[in-house]
Amino acid sequence: MLARARRLLAAHPVFDGHNDLPWALREQVGYDLGRRDLARDQSACLHTDLPRLRAGGVGAQFWSVYVRASPGGDAAVTACLEQIDAVRMLAARYPDALRLATTADEVAAARAAGRIASLMGAEGGHCINNSLGTLRSLYALGVRYLTLTHNTNTDWADSATDEPVHGGLNRFGEEVVREMNRLGMLVDLSHVAPDTMRDALRVTEAPVLFSHSSARAVCDHPRNVPDDVLARLAGNGGVAMATFVPKFVLPAAVEWTARAERNLRAHGMDPLATTPEAMRVQRRFEAEHPRPVATVADVAGHLDHMREVAGIDHIGIGGDFDGTAFLPRGLASVAGYPLLVAELLRRRWSEAELAKLTWRNAVRVLGDAEQTGRALQKRRGPSLATRESVAAPQG
Repeated sequence: MLARARRLLAAHPVFDGHNDLPWALREQVGYDLGRRDLARDQSACLHTDLPRLRAGGVGAQFWSVYVRASPGGDAAVTACLEQIDAVRMLAARYPDALRLATTADEVAAARAAGRIASLMGAEGGHCINNSLGTLRSLYALGVRYLTLTHNTNTDWADSATDEPVHGGLNRFGEEVVREMNRLGMLVDLSHVAPDTMRDALRVTEAPVLFSHSSARAVCDHPRNVPDDVLARLAGNGGVAMATFVPKFVLPAAVEWTARAERNLRAHGMDPLATTPEAMRVQRRFEAEHPRPVATVADVAGHLDHMREVAGIDHIGIGGDFDGTAFLPRGLASVAGYPLLVAELLRRRWSEAELAKLTWRNAVRVLGDAEQTGRALQKRRGPSLATRESVAAPQG
């Protein structure tokens, strides 16, 4: 079955929705790529390197240009620009392996040339600092999705993991979505509260994306997608990409992970840290408190459910490699995708279904957003709205 999975991925490679390698490189070596040569095995420090991307059958990758929400403001914009620069440095350093892409056609061209198409997604609306001009500038620099929030609310959207203050999107948040539609930038609803998901689906004129979220009905974590939202993707045309993070995949891992994150904070570390120091703290905690281990089968269970509720045309894969300390057994790095495909083959997924899951749905939703943007640009120009102007009384 594994050989069959590898053959399938040779024809229909993985187009993954979310990988945090740029942030890991920032945290570990300050973007000094000479100290983390991705042409060599980096399994001691990273989930991602070029040999393992090839072994995993990856043909296109949305690299996350994530930045922390604190301190926010101009500092978040600067950090996002540095993350974009890091992706560009990666592509320039490894031109025989990576090629920057911003459109569905450029993704296809990169694949035809034997390169891994490298796209960028900005994680967290705080990185635009409440500025539609900044949003447009990120698009001009190659960013093709924006996750509306990260782990905390923005001034215009509620996060899944913060106390709600807007009831979803406020009026400026709706304007952000409309401007993203006009640009042809995908609206990424991972990390946002369910009411934010529903508001975005009400407002958007283009298909949406969940770059790294699984099914809440299978694992009741707020980062996952409720069934009523999954069911709306068929009408919207969007794609929900299942993630591999154990606390979003395995119910038993939810409480254990909360305890492990409290332990990291007690050591003065970010719970999302993947630095060697953080990994050592995590390993000590795990030795004392054995963690529930998610498996490839658990991830496949989410995909089974998402296929049933959203439909085969509306699901994909967003592993979140190098953005989490732990991963399911069999999916410890980007080399693991064939094991997931083999598990789905065992569950009698057809090769046509798997081609949509791994490649075709992601390419299609990218192209659909572009097409919507072209149409909207003929009807309206750039929005000049500000958070203050849309909050002002009308009349």
